[in-house]
Order: sequence, then C-alpha cells, then structure tokens
Amino acid sequence: MARKNLIGITDDTAGNDAETALERLATARPIAGLSVGTRQVSAVGGITRSLSNITQKVERAQELERQLAEGLTIVDLDPALIDASFVVDRLEIGADAQSALAEQIREHGQQVPILVRPHPDAEGRYQVAYGHRRLAAARELGSKVRAVVRDLSDEQLVVSQGQENNTRTDLSFIERSLFATRLEDRGFSREIIMSSLGVDKAALSKMISVVRRLPTALIEAIGPAPTIGRRRWFELADLLDQDGRAEAADVFVKDKQFQAAGSDQRFDTLYAFLSASKARARAISWVAPDDTTPVRIRETDGETTLSFSRKKAPGFADFVRQRLKSLYLEYQEETGD
Repeated sequence: MARKNLIGITDDTAGNDAETALERLATARPIAGLSVGTRQVSAVGGITRSLSNITQKVERAQELERQLAEGLTIVDLDPALIDASFVVDRLEIGADAQSALAEQIREHGQQVPILVRPHPDAEGRYQVAYGHRRLAAARELGSKVRAVVRDLSDEQLVVSQGQENNTRTDLSFIERSLFATRLEDRGFSREIIMSSLGVDKAALSKMISVVRRLPTALIEAIGPAPTIGRRRWFELADLLDQDGRAEAADVFVKDKQFQAAGSDQRFDTLYAFLSASKARARAISWVAPDDTTPVRIRETDGETTLSFSRKKAPGFADFVRQRLKSLYLEYQEETGD
C-alpha cells in the first residue's frame, strides 16, 4: 500500500501551477513557515509575482515535505540561515563546555532538535527560540542542524525560550534575572515573563529588582556565577550602595587577574574586596570652634568624603566650594606639589 502523503499534496498537483501547489502546502503544513495571502483578482493574476521567488519557496516546501513524508517532524537547516533570539539569555558559554558539546554531537549526532521560527523580518531566514549552543556546535562542525520550525509570535518565542531553559536548569539565577529584566525592558508583561520562567509574582519582582540595583556592565563582567544564589547577589548590591563602592568595583573588575578567573571566583573576589573596603571605611565628625559638628568626614582606602550639615551650618558648603581654588593653591605651596 502506498504511504499516505503527510503534507496533503497528491500526485495530481503535478499538472497544476507552482502557485497553487504552494498555497495547498502552506494551508496543510504551516510548520514550513509559509503563508500565502489572499489572491488579488486582476487580469495579470499571479504573473505579477516573482517567478523565481515562487520557485524557491516551492523547492523549500518540497524538501520539507520529503523529510516529513519520511516520518520525521524535524527538518535539517543550514545554520547560516538561522539568527539568534532577539533576547539574550546567557552571559557566557565556556569554551571547554562548548567544545565538549560539539564533540558529543560529532560522535553521537544531534539528539535534541532546536526550535526556530521563520524570521519575522528576513525572508528565507529563521530565528532561534532555543538551542543556541547546539546551533553553535553545528556551525563549528560544518553540518546542518536538526530543527523544528513553528510560526511563533514574540510572546510565544520568549515563553518557549524561557521554559526550555527552565526545564534544563542550565541558566544561573543572575542569567534568569537578567533575561526577565530584558524582557520587561522590551515591553513584555509580567504575566508573560512569569510564564516564561515558571516563577510567581513575588519571585519575579525580586529577580528584576536585584538587576535594577546592579550595573549591567558589572553583571556581565562577573558572568553567570552558577553557584551564586539570590541572597548573595542582593548582598553584593547592598555593598555597592556604599559611597564610592560602585566606582571602586568598576576599576576592580577591569583587572586582568580578575578577568582570567572563573565566574564564581570573580563574584567571590569582588564580594571580598567590597566587604573589606566597607570594614575599612571610617567616619568622624569634625568639631568646630563653637562646639558644633557641621562636617562629617568619611575615609576609605581610595577617597575622603566631606558631608556638610545644612542644619548646623547653612551655606557652609557653598562657602568652602567657592574657596576650593585658593585652598588648593595653598595646599600646593605647603606641600611643594
């Protein structure tokens, strides 16, 4: 018995024109990412369309039909035709881990397909929902990537992307938090973000709030820190709230030794540095001749900060500010600088 055609195109389509075949295929198999709009009634009809464009679509659809007719729900795509998701969910991928994945796929084949959608802005291209590491491995190996193609809205894409990563538990707390914040910045509702990450409203609020308190450049400098949980990230944010600590941290993370360390170690060394700096901070009140304390002096290893009390000495801060130049010149004369 002949095998039933899974696409819905029978042999009698051979005599029909390419455009009719394409319409039937798009209706029966939306997985190919094809859509045909309402045909305009005019004298020229389909002649106004680009024949080469129609031919390319039909050839692509026929290739997908061939693979599906063989009993597969997965298709092989050229990695060069696939772009990344519009929302990044990873801070970094270790070179060793990526090489190990590529070697595993080389030996055993790609066991788990990636999920892509037809690119919303580029004809003939695709966009990844999940499977970026497998896609990178396919590029490294110079092979095609096994993929499921679905028509997904932006909301469906980010939900699929987040749920897959949540199921595989391979994203750290700060990566998931940064992903949630980026989605919110793109205008996605918290309901969509909660569905994507599988968290409740309270957990999502905490995830977004910690990212809002930390400079994105600092998070990226630390990396995913897979063993560091929510509590320690909040403690780091508290340390950065201290005067001058954000600037000190920015300098600290640019050190080559810091950058050469692993992500968890980078977090730990920065945390230790900021904790030690906090312990070394000293603050005293300056006592004026009239026994008031209009100025508070705070010292750390890197700077001295003067805080003027507007209540105890109104206008004193402006008085000093206007005389900074003369005070500095006097300082240079006395020190010889």
